[in-house]
Amino acid sequence: MIPAEAIVYRPNVAAILQRANGDIFVAERINIPGAWQFPQGGIDEGEDAEQALFRELAEEIGVKRELLEIVQRRDGYRYAFTKGRLKYGIYGGQEQAYFLCRFLGEDQDFDLDATHREFASFKWIKPSEFQMDWVPKFKRHVYRQVMLDFFGIEFE
Repeated sequence: MIPAEAIVYRPNVAAILQRANGDIFVAERINIPGAWQFPQGGIDEGEDAEQALFRELAEEIGVKRELLEIVQRRDGYRYAFTKGRLKYGIYGGQEQAYFLCRFLGEDQDFDLDATHREFASFKWIKPSEFQMDWVPKFKRHVYRQVMLDFFGIEFE
């Protein structure tokens, strides 16, 4: 087993989209029914976190930059992949910057087929309605911390 300090973490961004009424956007993974999450993705060479955020949201859910307003950013969330899995042969986990973004559009502004389809569907929920069993076990500590940091909600 590789010691934790030896893990190379891939820089990553994640987005919590929030409507004016406080509801947040979650999307169901196409390959794992019942697995709901926030859009996320890697930061490419030459990008900063904000550029990656807007690119990932355009690619994954088809949302254009002008429909988003960054409200808050928090960095330093980390998780390691399970069973020693490596992404791109070197990354043993991901280090994420989370962005809370006000969504200024309508549901018809989403296009889950914008590039390669990752999500089967999406829905809006109150932050307190989020369920930790939607998230793989190895990511739950990050989601717990994110929900506490952004919404003051503690999950078991």
